[in-house]
Amino acid sequence: MSGKTTTEQENSILSPAFQKNSLGLPEPLFRLRKKLYIKAKREPGFRFYALYDRIYRQDVLAAAWTLVVRNGGAPGVDGVSIRQIQTSSGGEQAFLKELRISLQEKRYKPQAVRRVMIPKANGGERPLGIPTIRDRVVQTAAKLILEPIFEADFLDSSYGFRPKKSAHDALTAIKTALEQGYTAVYDADLKGYFDTIPHDKLMACVEMRVSDRSVLRLIRLWLKAPVQESSNDGQHPPGNVRKKHGTPQGGVISPLLANLYLHWLDKRFHAENGPAQFAGAHIIRYADDFVILARFIGPDIRSWVECIVEQWMGLTINQEKTSIRHLGNNGDSLDFLGYSFRYKRSRYKAEEYYLSIEPSNKACSCERDSIRRLLNSYTAFVPISELIARVNRQTTGWKNYFDHFHHGMQFQRMNYFLCHRMVKHLKRRSQRPVRPPVGMRWYEFIYGRLGLIRL
Repeated sequence: MSGKTTTEQENSILSPAFQKNSLGLPEPLFRLRKKLYIKAKREPGFRFYALYDRIYRQDVLAAAWTLVVRNGGAPGVDGVSIRQIQTSSGGEQAFLKELRISLQEKRYKPQAVRRVMIPKANGGERPLGIPTIRDRVVQTAAKLILEPIFEADFLDSSYGFRPKKSAHDALTAIKTALEQGYTAVYDADLKGYFDTIPHDKLMACVEMRVSDRSVLRLIRLWLKAPVQESSNDGQHPPGNVRKKHGTPQGGVISPLLANLYLHWLDKRFHAENGPAQFAGAHIIRYADDFVILARFIGPDIRSWVECIVEQWMGLTINQEKTSIRHLGNNGDSLDFLGYSFRYKRSRYKAEEYYLSIEPSNKACSCERDSIRRLLNSYTAFVPISELIARVNRQTTGWKNYFDHFHHGMQFQRMNYFLCHRMVKHLKRRSQRPVRPPVGMRWYEFIYGRLGLIRL
């Protein structure tokens, strides 16, 4: 008989994400999520059949509202903002009461998703779906109930959009694998993943864990919700488009569903006939970005990935962006999540190499573009203190992300570029250009006197 208490047994099963109430949820909801996770972990084949009434529970909807407010965001197609709900008659209490009743009576139907195009680092555009505040609250409530069930199944090789996991965890896993000698890398890219997930296959994945018909109906409604395309030129009225594929990027529930679908790639990878077994390979996935590391990447691994991803899962591999790299002493590199992995020759011993992990050239180029947008002719009339604060917010966020590993000379180059752009900007400000006091250098003036943060 085990000497462990019930609490100790539960904590040994729970992942760190469900051991502490880091989201500040109401205690009954926090306990419910723990119970759902433990049940799912202990019984991998169990299908949950009574979840819908928990989604419209008062404390669940209230917690979902708090999280939506915390995340902020733009209004959806109805134009209703968070502020408008808070200042309306009855405020959020009346809003949540009406929402609860509509869910309880099964009258709730999601509105169209407002789609906008946002610029990508490579110069293209990426679609972003913006549900209404009302739909974001219901999706958050559903996520609070469904997340612990699916989290119990997800493997350690998955890192994106998961509680208590981060991009830096994925990068550390790559670092560990490379240091262990897995230097052959299959760098994959999925074409339009969020827009191409087959609804029928995705729902089959959901139904393996959820049998509650009301919850399944709710998810189908979100997947089938029409998309209202926003016209950039204003000459064409927005239209509604219904699709049989995809889950909108920007929806609260979308990352969880997208992770659930690619979870089966992870499962097949580690199965008896997968690359983890026949090639001793490792897969590291952050949402739809994944790499496979092995001691040797042969045709068998590549054909396995193409077979599973394209034929079995119905997705498309972007062959132009997918490649096989061999990181070693040949100078080849791997760019992943903004970082570049490369073996470099040691400065002190010519025959030795070390693993360099630093911001990629693309990430640095994007940051320089962001600085250029902050320091241009249109901001010449912005007060210097406010301008410095804007630049500091931008560079501090960039530094916080890229300061986890060895960053080589990239930070020094960025400091030089930032100083050069700031000097150029200050010299051309309005009719009164700014100059440092006599005897003080520009570098000292900008990073010392003006308070610009140095990387």
